[in-house]
Amino acid sequence: MTATIRPPLVQTLRSAWPPEKWNDLTVLVAVSGGADSVALARAMLDIRGAGEGRLVLAHYNHKLRGAESDADQAFVEQLGAGLGLEVVAGVRAEEGAKASEESLRSSRYEFLAQAAGQCGARYVVTAHTADDQVETVLTNILRGTGLAGLAGIPRARQLTAAATLVRPLLDVSRAEVLNYLQEVNQPFRQDSSNSSTDYTRNRIRHELLPLLERDFNPQVRQAITRLSRLAGEADDEISGLATDLAAMHARRITDGVEIPLATLAPLSDYMARSVLRAAWRWQGWPEQEMGLDEWDALVAITRDAQIAPQMFPGSIRAQRAGDLLRLTRL
Repeated sequence: MTATIRPPLVQTLRSAWPPEKWNDLTVLVAVSGGADSVALARAMLDIRGAGEGRLVLAHYNHKLRGAESDADQAFVEQLGAGLGLEVVAGVRAEEGAKASEESLRSSRYEFLAQAAGQCGARYVVTAHTADDQVETVLTNILRGTGLAGLAGIPRARQLTAAATLVRPLLDVSRAEVLNYLQEVNQPFRQDSSNSSTDYTRNRIRHELLPLLERDFNPQVRQAITRLSRLAGEADDEISGLATDLAAMHARRITDGVEIPLATLAPLSDYMARSVLRAAWRWQGWPEQEMGLDEWDALVAITRDAQIAPQMFPGSIRAQRAGDLLRLTRL
């Protein structure tokens, strides 16, 4: 009897995220209707073994393209019905209004978090591919970034207290996605906005990457992927050490945290920033407006007793208090 040879995408998915880890749990699969997410849903259903869990499809209608956006939602609902899977749909309130890439991303993940709670999902899975990883790293480089930005899209992160976000297709190329869909004869939706150059990511995809491949390095995607992997390994190592130091030496106080200056004094500025960031995250404070200049200013307070107390984004006050750095949220 000849063994069934599964497509490369399915084999990579099974290796990256074995079904034994999620068969008995509820998994929410984010599906836009595009090629990547449709392939993820089909492949997960393909490798799913016996278990008491369930797959649920989640679709967020951004309402940016009128009837086309509604047709995407209808397609995903029909896909779910055809596969025998439940579909949870959400709709953006500001119908037709233009929005930044960041605000659209934020609203999408807010919906996924709510949907995960609604259906009791332990995992939320998105279809980011190797191509998305390359585009993300280039975006971060152009905006200015550190190691975490060079690492790009993490394979997993905590979405809510109860649900983990997983991205099992980061080693799969877009070409492999299209080959798989052709092999299983699965249609998908084409997003007309993907060809627009109004968004930074689209300009990187359609203009910058082809230029780099043509004029600088035909293997630039592989080079950026290697850079991302190495940066991720380094960032994980440093973040782990910083988190351990913060856990050992930082102390929670009312509305904040205190860190002994003696803990930070022998550290390099890079490591001191990492420890302060770990303590900041420990408190659950927002980081979006904490750029390099802000972190450097915070480190400077630990180095110079003459620097007066300062306010930082998120209404965080930093000051020296004897032999301690005290961070409090006002």
